[in-house]
Amino acid sequence: MIKKYLLVTKPGIIFGNMVSVIGGFLLASQGRVDFVLLFATIIGVSLVVASGCVFNNYIDRDIDCMMERTKNRVLVKGLISPVNTILYACLLGVAGFGLLYFYTNMLAVLFAVLGFVIYVGLYSLYLKRKSVYGTLIGSLSGAAPPVIGYCAVSNQFDAGALILLVIFSLWQMPHSYAIAIFRYKDYLAASIPVLPVKRGIPVTKHHITLYIIAFIVATLMLTISGYAGYSYLVVAAVVGIGWLVMALSGYTTTDNRIWARKLFIFSIIAITTLSIMMSVDYSQATISESLMTLVW
Repeated sequence: MIKKYLLVTKPGIIFGNMVSVIGGFLLASQGRVDFVLLFATIIGVSLVVASGCVFNNYIDRDIDCMMERTKNRVLVKGLISPVNTILYACLLGVAGFGLLYFYTNMLAVLFAVLGFVIYVGLYSLYLKRKSVYGTLIGSLSGAAPPVIGYCAVSNQFDAGALILLVIFSLWQMPHSYAIAIFRYKDYLAASIPVLPVKRGIPVTKHHITLYIIAFIVATLMLTISGYAGYSYLVVAAVVGIGWLVMALSGYTTTDNRIWARKLFIFSIIAITTLSIMMSVDYSQATISESLMTLVW
């Protein structure tokens, strides 16, 4: 029974968001870490994300049965009742928001609420089934955790928080499109209007390439704006260019499914690497300030 209730929260998604929360938190901490606040933020965000995932599983149970990837999910097989699912999701949400409210600040709570509403309300209930732009709007919810971590420390939405929001929103797009390509038959069977289904895989490849280029620029801005160090800059550049090269190889691939799966796996490696680097290589001096120092 415990395993069933754990699976419905999508542990993989929770873990990924934990990494990004820590990245944003430690970036804002600049080496002065409040471990109680860090722990409370991680647990609070994880509970909120878990709540959103449970609601998503409940909402999607009618289309999950149509897709090979999701046909064995807990709710599809009726292993947890709909009523218990809703109660469970509400309990997780109350606990998560409560923890953030008591230990962080209202700005962090606000971003948690926005991320939750966008994912459950806008994306899961409507846009996922009705619009090709569902992925774009949904990307904002995926970018909320690192911003929450950052704001939990800084208590302000400054340039650093904005750059994090842009980085993780842009990352979501190629990541999600890659899934939609190698799971193309599933999305087609469930009539979910993702970009590959509505406009074709060639068009999706163009979008993937453009989003990765924008992602690379956004990642470099953390150093240029003085929030991350030069080691982060080098790693971000290498990871971004590697991801771009892999994306460009899609124009000559003979198997879109295999290519998209590799792109998806690399996207996880890329964002995890960047989250770790921004956690350990922070810098308060901008490039322009460093150059001025060298000149003088």
